Amino acid sequence: METTSKTAKQLYHEIRANPERKKFGFGRKAVLVNIDLQKAYTSVELYKTAYQTDPNQMDYINALATEFRRLGWPVVWTHVAYMDSAEDAGVWGTRTNTEDSLQNIKFASDRSEFDPRLQIDHQNDVIYLKKMPSAFFETALQSLLVWHQVDTVIVTGGSTSGCIRATAVDSLSRGYRTIVPEQCVADKHESFHYANLTDLLLKYADVESVDDVLSWLAMQHCE
Repeated sequence: METTSKTAKQLYHEIRANPERKKFGFGRKAVLVNIDLQKAYTSVELYKTAYQTDPNQMDYINALATEFRRLGWPVVWTHVAYMDSAEDAGVWGTRTNTEDSLQNIKFASDRSEFDPRLQIDHQNDVIYLKKMPSAFFETALQSLLVWHQVDTVIVTGGSTSGCIRATAVDSLSRGYRTIVPEQCVADKHESFHYANLTDLLLKYADVESVDDVLSWLAMQHCE
């Protein structure tokens, strides 16, 4: 095993600046999958479980969603919430049991609500309730992608080391080109964030600037 005294952030930026592998690239049509942008994870002034990496994250995601709607491409939002018994969290909900624990994000609670800064079109966007890290796990996301005939999955939200990574791995495993706009994902600690961005960049996805993703979208034509 190679060792280093560099931080995860330093390693990420070095690899990002000097890529060793070619990109997967964008395909012909994409879906925007926005993961768990709910108060439990975005309201840093209210909840210990929340985090912020780029303060403009919600603005960037809104801009991406606007472009997707212009093109007539699918926009997906996921969130998590659990029963009072927490049985639907399964073994994932057994490691801790405090008011901040995952399985204690209850239906109709403040923690389960989407961040109010988001511009969600509740009539035309797709909203999925998920129970586990990947947005693909036991949701209808795969069927939606088949229906829309997309070949590219653009993933935003959090956390980078958790649900973003899990969704990106599942996306690649299903044969999709997977794009992670760097400014649109966040995590609790920069080491977790950058270590997982590095893994994504090297193995599972293209990590791109949100400006580059928006530029690609701007060049696409409406259906």
